Amino acid sequence: MAFMLGYVLGFAFGISLIVGFARYQNVRSKRRTHLAAAIAAFARMTVEDSRKLFADQFLPPWVVFSQRQKLTWLNHQLDKIWPYVDEAASEIIRNSVEPILEQYRSAVLSSLQFSKLTLGTVAPQFTGVSILEGAPDEIIMELELQWDGNPKFILDIKTRVGVALPIQIKNIGFTGVFRLIFKPLVDEFPCFGAVCYSLREKKNLDFTLKVVGGEISGIPGISDALEETIRDAIEDSITWPVRKIIPILPGDYSYLELKPVGTLEVKLIEAKELSNKDIIGKSDPFAELFVRPLRDRIKTSQTINNQTNPIWNEHFEFVVEDVSTQHLTIRVYDNEGIQASEFIGCAQVPLSELEAGKVKVVWLKLVKDLEIQRDQKNRGQVHLELLYCPLNAESEFFNPFDPNFRLTTVEKAFKHVIDEAESTDPLKSTSQMKKDVIIRGVLSVTVISAENLPAKDLLGKSDPFVVLTMKKSEQKYKTRVLNDTLNPAWNQTFDFVVEDGLHELLILEVYDHDTFGKDKMGRCIMTLTRAILEVEFKDSFPIDGTESGRLNLHIKWTPQTIFRD
Repeated sequence: MAFMLGYVLGFAFGISLIVGFARYQNVRSKRRTHLAAAIAAFARMTVEDSRKLFADQFLPPWVVFSQRQKLTWLNHQLDKIWPYVDEAASEIIRNSVEPILEQYRSAVLSSLQFSKLTLGTVAPQFTGVSILEGAPDEIIMELELQWDGNPKFILDIKTRVGVALPIQIKNIGFTGVFRLIFKPLVDEFPCFGAVCYSLREKKNLDFTLKVVGGEISGIPGISDALEETIRDAIEDSITWPVRKIIPILPGDYSYLELKPVGTLEVKLIEAKELSNKDIIGKSDPFAELFVRPLRDRIKTSQTINNQTNPIWNEHFEFVVEDVSTQHLTIRVYDNEGIQASEFIGCAQVPLSELEAGKVKVVWLKLVKDLEIQRDQKNRGQVHLELLYCPLNAESEFFNPFDPNFRLTTVEKAFKHVIDEAESTDPLKSTSQMKKDVIIRGVLSVTVISAENLPAKDLLGKSDPFVVLTMKKSEQKYKTRVLNDTLNPAWNQTFDFVVEDGLHELLILEVYDHDTFGKDKMGRCIMTLTRAILEVEFKDSFPIDGTESGRLNLHIKWTPQTIFRD
């Protein structure tokens, strides 16, 4: 009996071991399958996927995301041939750089010439390379370069006051990304017709200026003027979308040159809460705007004296060559008269964020440095209106700044006859014609309601009303007063006769009515460009000066005859 019981127990134990082992193998197999699937998924992850899973602050410092391959082999070969490159390239650089420096030369300087130019003994290092997708007939390569070199550049400069100085440029540190475009691809060796090169991205540029045998800081204005000349020359002469073309095979490659693709219409409306740079009184702000920092393309606004909340209401036009990479940059300064203007802040908006033919209104926060983009100090904000107009989009939308805006076929034909008669005056440029455009009409503004107005009364309510002003013509209307409410509904319509729609501003100021006066809550300022383009729209606008107040408006534009003086 005991024998039979032992046999049964042993058999049951053996079966349980077999079943347990089989179950363990199944679980282990599933785990390995899931692990293999997870590893395969990680292998397919992109840099963007990794950054979605883990924020940068949670990654260890040794983790570096790079889409560029290392080029250790190329750097090793470049170190060997660098002495020969230095000797061969110095004269080429001298002949190509001197005209560029002359083009960007500051007004303080009368001439710039190299007396000595050597690239030094330290070769640049290529830290990465990537191949980009392009058109079928081109190859696009980007090379990341870093150079902490010991070159010896000596510039002989002459100033306007007759002072001649030998200036040494030393301790150069440069980091950037160069773009090479091999285009077109052909069936003749080396299989491409030309090479285009450009500085795609300038990450860092440092250098030291020193007078040979003296100190440059002892001569006021020379150091700043020369540094500005060098930086402007690099910034605009070879920075993308500017490109230099080197023909490899005979042919016409003019189509590879930089060409305009559109225009950017900019309204500099106002600024608020600008830093006060004056000890007595307030700042005297003005702004510089540019897409490319070329001197004849930088636009400068008027100076508004003694004001930290200036209203400029100025219009500027810029040529655009590459919407995907170019930016509109604005710098705001305090005018110090005969002294150098004091920098307040700068801001930038990518043109890729603009929709062709659609007005975009933006408030840009001013910062000290565009590279860092972090500024604890409040330097103020700038209010802009932007309109991008592609050159090939005539049938898609109207550009109100164009002299041919909304002309009928008969009017265009009649205007063509007039333009032929005026063609004898070649000084009448298209830009000047745009300045002469006058758009007249009636602007109907319905003040529908307001939301979340601040409480100005002791009982936590307000008695709000709105004052509407057309800045240029000084037409003014006022809504009725609504008592004890923070969300008033007026539904009142006012008509303004507008003589120059492109240069007018509509100002809506919200007040709280008191027995002995009025308390200002905030304001909205807008141009008429959107109304002229869209004819009629309804929208909600933030009330500047309040935390969350908004003004609901219905705008309608009734155009009259368009004139050009």
